[in-house]
Amino acid sequence: MAAIKKEFREGEKLVKVAELKRLEQGGRTMEEFVQEFRRAARGSGYEERPLVEEFKRGMNGVIKRKLIETERPPTSIEQWYKCATNLDRHWRESRKEEDRLRE
Repeated sequence: MAAIKKEFREGEKLVKVAELKRLEQGGRTMEEFVQEFRRAARGSGYEERPLVEEFKRGMNGVIKRKLIETERPPTSIEQWYKCATNLDRHWRESRKEEDRLRE
């Protein structure tokens, strides 16, 4: 029975890892992406560095570049979540303001 449970857990991890690898932000807000990423990360077995790498891979390019190019880029996954969410929010507000000014 223990072997079956272990095999089941390993199978769940593989499913979670595959889910992490296919996740992309796309047109969603960073808050939505972070929420889905956190859910997929639970039970994946991924921690810190591999988790950060998968998160960066799934992010939209503009936000990712800005965070990587900062003087002190985030290091932990929680810092990435927070900084990316803040930057995405500011970027979206800026775009709305630009659109408003063009009208």
